[in-house]
Amino acid sequence: MEDFLHRGLAQTTLHPLNLKVSSASGVYFHLEDGTKMLDFISGIGVSSFGHNNPAIVEALHQQIDRHLHVMVYGEVQQEAQDLAASRLLQLLPTSLDAVYFVNSGAEAIDGALKLARKVTGRKNFIAMEGGYHGNTFGALSISSNQDRREPFEPLLDGVQFVPFNHEDALLAIDGTQAAVIAETVQGDAGIRIPDIVWIKKLKKRCNETGTLLILDEIQCGIGRTGKPFAFEHFDVSPDILCLGKALGGGMPLGAFVSSARNMRTLAHEPDLGHITTFGGHPVACASSAAALGLLEKVDWKVLEMRGARLENQLKKHSVVKAVRRLGYFIAVEMESPEAIHFCVEHARKNGLLIFYFLSTPNSFRIAPPLIISDEELDEGMTLLSRAFDAWERQHVSHS
Repeated sequence: MEDFLHRGLAQTTLHPLNLKVSSASGVYFHLEDGTKMLDFISGIGVSSFGHNNPAIVEALHQQIDRHLHVMVYGEVQQEAQDLAASRLLQLLPTSLDAVYFVNSGAEAIDGALKLARKVTGRKNFIAMEGGYHGNTFGALSISSNQDRREPFEPLLDGVQFVPFNHEDALLAIDGTQAAVIAETVQGDAGIRIPDIVWIKKLKKRCNETGTLLILDEIQCGIGRTGKPFAFEHFDVSPDILCLGKALGGGMPLGAFVSSARNMRTLAHEPDLGHITTFGGHPVACASSAAALGLLEKVDWKVLEMRGARLENQLKKHSVVKAVRRLGYFIAVEMESPEAIHFCVEHARKNGLLIFYFLSTPNSFRIAPPLIISDEELDEGMTLLSRAFDAWERQHVSHS
């Protein structure tokens, strides 16, 4: 099969999936050869309400018929932006009452870093070991994977990495930092869920030192963990919240959210302190507004019941060493990267899409659409079981 470069497209890896997709609907997408794939990762956390959700598609058609881009962000009033912002803010604490729409989660991170410096007048940041925030220059600077950082160094200075979910992180916050940034639940580290006591202490220490707390919910937000936002599990709220992926309902959209008071600092000294041409694109915002409407209708008790059932089924397999889960945000740990590769590829060849973590080679990710049914979950689990059984047979035969 020809690679991307032969088609004039840059590649992100020398080993892409290279599946030829022809259509997608619900929890499935279809390949040109007629194969139907069950998407057990929601397009890496994007299609949380399923592919081509009718409510989202209808909103897209209505907006496209009205207008596309008309002006750079922040200069004119657009109904789609207003509706998306209104629906988002209704779901958030009143302290988060201003949203800045951008094009992606990584852009949201960069905007949040700028905002923190502008609000506090400080330059430094604390970030978490195991943290992943994207691949723009700013986002990479606060992501800890050294193999991914090294080819692009020197990155932003003034960043100190501290252990996630550890008391030592609290000791490093000394009033010289603009912000502490953390994923509420770490994704690329293999779904690492913090202790509620620790995250409350983190927020308290930030308040004591005038340091802003930025929570990155690009992966774990918009219902992924079984609540609209992951921070709701821990009874804390951030000073700045970063969103992306599922926020756009399948369209490219990110956002950083803070108080109106904080956000006003970007509008002067200098004028246009943070600007974007396509951020808050009306078509993406229309899609987001529809997706947020669907988020309000999720039955969280049913989602948790299904997630717990899936977790229990996974744990029945002897080749599974651990399952880390919050809602539909799931890591499955096995004995080795070889076992992970075998099972991911076996599943793919048999019509199930699961996927790797960038920085956790002994685990694979599961993140099914929030709309998945019991029958579809069972189908996915059946295909996973076959992959586990095949690995176990091969492992036994080679031992």
